[in-house]
Parts: sequence; C-alpha cells; structure tokens
Amino acid sequence: MSSLEVRELRKAFGQVTALDTVTLGVPEGELAAVLGPSGCGKTTLLRCLAGFTTVDSGRILVGGRDVTALPPEKRRIAVVPQEGALFPHLDVAANVAYGLPRADRRGGRAAEVLELVGLAGYGRRMPHELSGGQQQRVAVARALAPRPPLVLLDEPFSALDAGLRAELRRDIRAALRADGATAVLVTHDQGEAMSMADRIAVMRGGRIVQSGPPADVYGTPADAWVAGFVGEAVLLPAEVRAGQALTALGKVPCPAPDTAAATVLIRPEQVELAGEGVAATVEREDFFGHDALLLLRLDDGTALSARVLGGMPRRVPGERVALRVRGEARLLG
Repeated sequence: MSSLEVRELRKAFGQVTALDTVTLGVPEGELAAVLGPSGCGKTTLLRCLAGFTTVDSGRILVGGRDVTALPPEKRRIAVVPQEGALFPHLDVAANVAYGLPRADRRGGRAAEVLELVGLAGYGRRMPHELSGGQQQRVAVARALAPRPPLVLLDEPFSALDAGLRAELRRDIRAALRADGATAVLVTHDQGEAMSMADRIAVMRGGRIVQSGPPADVYGTPADAWVAGFVGEAVLLPAEVRAGQALTALGKVPCPAPDTAAATVLIRPEQVELAGEGVAATVEREDFFGHDALLLLRLDDGTALSARVLGGMPRRVPGERVALRVRGEARLLG
C-alpha cells in the first residue's frame, strides 16, 4: 500500500485551474520530488496535501486513511517550510520536542532526531546561535520527531548558498532514510530532485506529465519539454532507418521503428570531442570546474551543446573541433 495516494485531485482559483486531475502514489519510506517551473501547481499540491488549501474534488489518502476533508491538525502531516520558522524563544531541544505529546517531551526522541540530522549536542543552543543550514536541520528534526506518516518539504534549501545546499541535501536525505520517513519534496531545482528523490513527478500546467525513478525520467523523457526541463537536451531532426537515426551529427544508433521525420534526443554528455567526426565551431564555454558546457555550431547552422570533463583543455570561441556521439539517441514522440 502506498503511504501517500493522491487520486484525481482538482483545484481551481476562479478561472485558473491549478491542479487538473493530479494522481500520485508514494510508497512507504520513499521520497518523491514534485518538480516543475513556477506556476505549474506544485505549491498548490503541497498545500492541499497539508490541508492548508481545500480541494475541489479528488481524494488524499495517507497510510490508507482518507484525510481529504480533515483540517491540518488532524492529518498528522509534518511540513518543513522554505525557512526553518523556529520558535525564537525556545532552545533547539524544545523546538524539536514541540510537536511531541507532552508526556513524551522529556524522553530521548529529540536527541535522537538531532543526531540523525547531524546536530548531536546542539539541544541547548538558541535559534539565533545557529547558521541558516543548521536552522533547516532543526526544522527537519522537528518534523521527524513525532514520526508522522508523511513529511512535506517546501523548497527547504532555496535560501541557502550552493555549497551548503549540496551538503544539506545529502544529510537530510540520509536522515529521512534512517528514520524510515515517507516524504514529498517540492522543488524547481532539477539537480535537487534528481539527487534526492526515489521518484520524480514532473508537473506542467497543473498536471503530472511524467512520473518515475529519476534515471527513467532523465533517460526516457515523455516529450521534448520534459527532456529539456530535467536536463540539458540536444534535440535534432532525424530520419530513422533500420535502428539508425540519420542526424546532423551523423548516424546514431536509435532503437525505434522506421520513420521519415522524427525528433531524437541526445544528452550533451554523449557528444564527444574526437580526432575525427562532424565539424563544429566553438561559440562559448561555460566552465564549472568539474566539467564544462560547450555551445557549438555545426557548419549547417545547427546549434548544440557538449559536456566535457573539467580536466580537458579550455576551448576558445572560434576554435574548430570534431564531434561524435557516444551511445544511443532516444526517439521523442
């Protein structure tokens, strides 16, 4: 049984449909990321799950219990907001224990979850003595403390700098797993969703357009929009014959039926700089240290990108290179 089941959920604000028959299942102990651009409906979905917004139709079941009509305080769903929202007059231990039944607040659960999020020994500190990342760790510990059937994370890392976000994502994911928590993360950050989630639900226009494990969504996107949203995409017109796509980058293996006019997907990391291949001109290099993204243009005018390791020689605009494709192209519908 799924720990969370969302069935045909609909919500409109006047003439604007925010959720259009949204269906989603999250098995017990897994983390699902709801990923999408601003205005796609992901925040409305989170608010409906939490009970902050009433739905027009559909059902929400948590652990098999229908909570659709219940107020927030009756759902036992924990929410971690974008900013920790800690009580400034309470120390860390008291913040974490706040959601526990009064009889359990003097037990060891607060210390247990603080250790899970990497803050063992911080119980007597006050919120103003903590960094932003530490405050978010306390917020997660507070959410986990009463062992809720569902934890909702509302873009909890958006206010933090990039280096801290990466570290905190790893630690929070480990804490959720260690505690066996079922969680839903709402985010617009593709890297965040891909690195943290057991499954991803991609939203567009109030609908979930694709759902599945991150590797499946990245490797076999439902359409060109999903392909471009979950990562850099090279989309090329092609003719497919006998398992080969005829493209501007030459022949590329493509396990698909023959078709005279198609669009195929190649990821930038599949485009390699080689001694021989299709000629291209470097237009720009975006260097990230660990790797670099090259913007290239073929002699026929086709623009595309290639991702190369950071240890490769730096490329300069105007430089001529040769390209080849590693692996298979994916036919898009």
